[in-house]
Formats: sequence, structure tokens, C-alpha cells
Amino acid sequence: MKTLLKLEELALFGLGIYIFSLLDFEWWWFLALILTPDLGMLGYAFGNKAGAWGYNLFHHTGVAIAIYLAGVYLDNQIFMLTGIILFSHSRMDRFAGYGLKYEQGFKFTHLGNLDKQPEK
Repeated sequence: MKTLLKLEELALFGLGIYIFSLLDFEWWWFLALILTPDLGMLGYAFGNKAGAWGYNLFHHTGVAIAIYLAGVYLDNQIFMLTGIILFSHSRMDRFAGYGLKYEQGFKFTHLGNLDKQPEK
């Protein structure tokens, strides 16, 4: 099941790349921006609760889709780009095993504890 879920995230990351290709931005924008959602981790400077909230805001699929759809509705490519970057980044993170955070700390995610070695 774990492999199947990783393949699903990889396919969704590919979808993000495809949707990006439909916009009028050069490819270097995707590469330059793909890690920017990790700025949400800055909330951890104010504690685990603020960190989890900030991280989850920038890594939530629903937020990414809502921003993208707002861009479609408003015909605003910056909003569409923002949504695609948030979506693609969160898919990349899920593929790597990083999930949404619990307030106990960064290593506690909806995909499991990052300190524990996954079973193969």
C-alpha cells in the first residue's frame, strides 16, 4: 500500500508540472519557487502550535486548489502559479514521506512519526 500511495503522489506531482506548463511562465519559475512553501516552517520559531499551523497552511491540498481556482476565476496567472506551486510542493513532500504536522512537534505527521524508520 505504501508504494501505491507514493506512486499516487508522484502522479499528482506530474499533474502539477503539467498544469504549470499551461501557464505563461518560463520553466525556471517552477524550479525557483518549488521549495518556497517550506517558508511555512518559520512558524516553528514561535512554538510547535504556530509551526504546525503555518506548515499545514502552506502544505494543505485544499488551500492550494482554492488559490488555483481563484486564479482561474479571476483570470490571474499569479494566483494560478501560487496554487500550482503549493499543490506540487505538497505532493513532493508527501512522496518523500512528510505529512501535515501535529502540534506535538515537526516530526509528528499524519503519515507517522518521522523519527521512526518505515517498515519495508
